[in-house]
Amino acid sequence: MQRVDIDSPDVFIDEEEVLHHRGRRFTGEAVEYQRGALVSLVTYEDGVENGPLLEWYTDGTPRSRATMRDGFAVGEAHAWHPNGRLAVRILMSDDGLRQLSRLEWDEGGNVTKEWHAEAG
Repeated sequence: MQRVDIDSPDVFIDEEEVLHHRGRRFTGEAVEYQRGALVSLVTYEDGVENGPLLEWYTDGTPRSRATMRDGFAVGEAHAWHPNGRLAVRILMSDDGLRQLSRLEWDEGGNVTKEWHAEAG
């Protein structure tokens, strides 16, 4: 699979959020580094986010994880506090257009928010 650095001068994201590499819609993985550390990896298909989206803190601790389909998060997405504890768990519809539930925790692991969509 082809991989490009999102900060490369050969990479361009247009106003419709389509990623281009060397003038063509990109298929592969786009990565970002901060202070030499890998902090994000996003999978693209024909220029659109499609597949895993992973982010890390600069120390390598996971920051977030989601699955993208046609530019929308689908299924479960997670975010973590810098201390490694789960911060957010979101459940999205299969088309990525509706949030079905959201749970949030503080850095100590205590639930701070809980929301579920009404059935129907």
